[in-house]
Amino acid sequence: MAVSSHQSSDGFTGLEAAIVLIAFIVVASVFAYVILGAGFFTTQKAQETVYKSVEQASTNVQVVGSVYGIQTTGSSGINEIQFSLKLTTGSPDVDLTNMKIVFSTPTTSPVILSKGSTADRNTFVVKVGGADSSSVGQNEQADITFMVAPVQPYSTMNIEIRPAVGAVIPFSKTAPATIQHTNILY
Repeated sequence: MAVSSHQSSDGFTGLEAAIVLIAFIVVASVFAYVILGAGFFTTQKAQETVYKSVEQASTNVQVVGSVYGIQTTGSSGINEIQFSLKLTTGSPDVDLTNMKIVFSTPTTSPVILSKGSTADRNTFVVKVGGADSSSVGQNEQADITFMVAPVQPYSTMNIEIRPAVGAVIPFSKTAPATIQHTNILY
C-alpha cells in the first residue's frame, strides 16, 4: 500500500477567509469610529458658533433714565454728557473696559471714547454706586460721564454705545433752546 503524499488545503483556505473577513470588520469599525468622531466634533463646533452668534446679536446693556447735558463754568455750551446704563434682564455681568462710545454732532467729526479714570474728550468714566468701576452686574446701574466740545442750543448729538460683546446701541439727543447748568437732552 502506497502512502499518499497529497494533503488537503481546504481547512486552511477557510481559515484564511475568516481572517480576511475579521480584518475587513476591524477596518470598517475603525473607519466608522473616525467618521463618528469627526461628526461629533463638527456638531460641537456648530453649536459653539450658534451660541456665540446669539451672544453677539443680543443687547446686554440699555440706557435708563434721562441723558443729561452739563454746562460747566466758563463753557459756551454743553460740554459734559451724563447717562446711565443697566443690564437687560437675565444678562451676565458686563466688562466695560473694552466698551467704546462714539460721539458726534452734525458739525463735528465722530470721536471714539475709551474707558478711563478721568473724564475728558477722549475717555469716559464709569461709576457704579458712586465708585469707579470697570463692570456692571445685575441690579446695578452704571453712570457714564464724558466731556465734549461745547454743544450749542438746538444741536443734535449722536451717541453710539459699542460694548465689547453685544449689539451697538445708537441714539440721538438734541440740546434745549436755552442752555442751563444741567439740561435734560431730548
